[in-house]
Parts: sequence; structure tokens; C-alpha cells
Amino acid sequence: MKLQIKNEICCPQNTIDLNFLAHAFLSFGNTEVLIGNLIADSVKGKPPLHYSDNIRAGIILHREIDHFTDNHPIYKRSLNQIKPTYKRFSGIIIDIFYDHFLAHNWTMYSDEPLEEFADNCYETLYRNFEILPEKSKHILPFMKNQNWFVSYANMAGLQKVFDGMSRRIKHPTFMENSLTELREHYVDLEGDFHLFFNELICFSNERLLELG
Repeated sequence: MKLQIKNEICCPQNTIDLNFLAHAFLSFGNTEVLIGNLIADSVKGKPPLHYSDNIRAGIILHREIDHFTDNHPIYKRSLNQIKPTYKRFSGIIIDIFYDHFLAHNWTMYSDEPLEEFADNCYETLYRNFEILPEKSKHILPFMKNQNWFVSYANMAGLQKVFDGMSRRIKHPTFMENSLTELREHYVDLEGDFHLFFNELICFSNERLLELG
């Protein structure tokens, strides 16, 4: 699910993905795939030929992850938990909830500490800053300075995210109240996430092998 941002939360009038942590994790430690996976929303059409094969594979993988997610019955079940309240914004919220569950349960999926993983991702992007699309160059300082990957792990970080988004979207979204839904449906949503994410890991790993 993607979001049309009203102003400078990352860059003016940009469409950005909201589950950067999941996309980073699903790059499976491949530095160039990570770059492609995290810049994919700033690249329109076919991945440019001036990128390496692995960066181009990361861009394609990102798009296929999004398609897999949006059409998965477990993800849709999560959407239905909050859709009556948040309507078209429910996908945005579930994306963020799912990144929360990944961050909060990080040790179930990785032996590398989340803070170290996040720092390595930011460093990788900065090391390759010159080849990033302009939109990604603009997003990166916000991502690092606000430590997006780690901030989703706790409720205080999530609240800041939703408060900021509510201020920046033109129409009322009431996303600033969405932690109420998270707390109310926490067990069910977390269960959905684990079931879904295990399938997504398998799908992503297989597709990356095929793309390689």
C-alpha cells in the first residue's frame, strides 16, 4: 500500500512505500538487492539498464512483494479488522502495523540486532548516495535521522508516525487514533502477520533466486 504525501514528511507530493523495514529484511543481506528494494518506489517503468543486475532485481522484487502482499488473503483479513473505521487508509495502517510486528519480534527473524541492521542499511544507502534517484536521496536523511526501522518497534514511535502522517495528509484520516485499533486487535493482527510473513519470506527468497 502506498501513500500520497502532502508535504515534507519525506518529499513534496511523493508516493512512498511505508514498509521499508520489511523490504530491507527481504533483501536477504544482498547489498545491491537492498538498494534496489529501497529505491523501487522512486523508479518508474522498467529498471534502468545503468543499474547492476542485482539492483534491478531488487527493484523487481520490491514490486512483486507489493503485489503478493496486496493480494494475499491473510493481509486482506487484517485489512478487514480496521477497514470499517479507516476505509481507504486501512492498507497504509496495516503496512505500518506489520512493520511494527517485524521490528517488535525482530529476534524471531534475525540474529543481527535491529539497531545494527538499521545502521548497516542506512550506511549502505549513504555509501551509494550518488546512484540513488533524487526522491530516494531526499528521503534518506529523514529515514536515518528519525531511525524509521527502529522507531516502529514501540508504541511511542508508532504514535509519532501516525501523528505526523495525519498532519500531512490533506483530508482527515484519523490515523492518529489507529493505535486504539492496534491495541484492540493486537493478538489477531500479530498472528496474521507471522502467518503472512513466513509465506512472504519463502516467496521472496524463491523469486530472488529466480531473478538472480
